Amino acid sequence: MRLRIVLPKVNPEMIEVPRHCVYAGCRGRKFQLRQEVTKPLRDTVYHEVVVHRYQCLKCRRTFRVYPQGTTPDQTSQRVKGLAVMLYLLGLSYGATSLALEGLGVYLCKSRIYDAVQETAKRVPGLKRDQVFAGVRTPALGGDLTSVKCKGEWLPLGITVDPISGLALTIDALAAQDIKTLQDWIEPIAKSVGATVLVTDDADGFKTVADEVGVQHQVCKAHVLRNTEALIERYQPLVAKDADGSLAAIGVSPQQATADLTRLGQLVKSRQKEQAPELEALHRRYLDAAPPQEGGHQSLAYRLRLLFLDRWNLWHRLTRYRTWKGPNGETLDGTNNACERSIGWWIKERYRTMRGYKVPENAVRVSRLLAWCGNFLTTEDGATLPGFQQ
Repeated sequence: MRLRIVLPKVNPEMIEVPRHCVYAGCRGRKFQLRQEVTKPLRDTVYHEVVVHRYQCLKCRRTFRVYPQGTTPDQTSQRVKGLAVMLYLLGLSYGATSLALEGLGVYLCKSRIYDAVQETAKRVPGLKRDQVFAGVRTPALGGDLTSVKCKGEWLPLGITVDPISGLALTIDALAAQDIKTLQDWIEPIAKSVGATVLVTDDADGFKTVADEVGVQHQVCKAHVLRNTEALIERYQPLVAKDADGSLAAIGVSPQQATADLTRLGQLVKSRQKEQAPELEALHRRYLDAAPPQEGGHQSLAYRLRLLFLDRWNLWHRLTRYRTWKGPNGETLDGTNNACERSIGWWIKERYRTMRGYKVPENAVRVSRLLAWCGNFLTTEDGATLPGFQQ
């Protein structure tokens, strides 16, 4: 896993003078330095820092101001940030504790857990109603995956910008039916201004794209892989007309074999003008009768459905050939951006675990990883949410 995280700095000399009173209801803006207090600190460099205690001249109450990289906690922001980073890179809470102890600072597993979850809670955006950084994009990629939580599979939906590769949202889904998918995709598509949805070839996404009113690009790699698998399965059966259904409609085994071979070629070339040829392949098998109730599909009928499906899918499969965004953006015809985001920001960390215990934590940690990953190519890297630099 690759991450570029900027850890918080600890600077005992940098203590900002307060500009307003920290107490609710007080609008005091004038303060008097009352005391300098030494505070023990758990850090890789400093073991103590000096803290300033100020008094508000309006409400007469006192409060402390801490140096850069420190808080009222005994542990510095730098150590907490390091703990979060080690966990995100794949170490368990226990292994992270041991690693920190080797660096001269001890932090127990529960404190590391608290630091990770608190940081994950502060991730801005990456939610259905608040996409990452308010990104606007003419294309939206979507995909589903799942992680185990208390022994049960938790469906997660991820959306990305297929043009830039940025992860936009990660959400837990109650189910994977069409209604749930539409309720998940529709507000995100409207928020980013998408006019085309890029997904795998699952039927649910086709219906969602039509219902939401956006164009649809089906991943060419998924369709090619699935088509080749079906052709490989049907070729031996077609060669000997296993159930005699081809002869019943007047199609020879040689013709059916040639049709399957041609289908494989068409799915590889994916030219929009080839749609009529797919229609002709389908119509050759129109006489194949559907099975009776409780019966099995004949070989000829299965070929009829295969050619029909690819013919109906053709405009979704070849959309990328002519689609252009308002600024000349193009698509590569795959759903690779989603696949990469799932692998990097969800599965890579999850692979070293036995599963999550809390569903919210599965979503939060995935969002935190995706948020950090979105800054991978930036010059400055990612600053952990909630940590001051």
